[in-house]
Amino acid sequence: MWKIEVTDDYNRRFKWFLKKRPRETRAVLDNLDTFFNTLITGAKPQQIKAGFIHPEPCGVLAFDQKGGGPNLAQTRLYVYPNSATEILYLITLGDKGSQHDDVQCCKAFVAELRKGRV
Repeated sequence: MWKIEVTDDYNRRFKWFLKKRPRETRAVLDNLDTFFNTLITGAKPQQIKAGFIHPEPCGVLAFDQKGGGPNLAQTRLYVYPNSATEILYLITLGDKGSQHDDVQCCKAFVAELRKGRV
């Protein structure tokens, strides 16, 4: 049964985004909910297709704010679905300005996870 685990980076950024960009935060969380509910029905992560999902390196997925209404700032929630353990890791939240650094952070997280250090 799939479960969600969050990183410290996600928790820190979540607090900031919830305070500064609440509409965008709700939108990415709604998209996370849609994805997670599809996972628990038995779908494999790579089979789930939606307009808000963007594949990133190392199996990381980025969920954007699409579907949350008009005039929302570009926002990404970076997750890593580990099919072997059925854990969906919430790695970080970011915007267009932090996108490059966020992807690097995600790649490092997955590398550490694969080494068994997370």
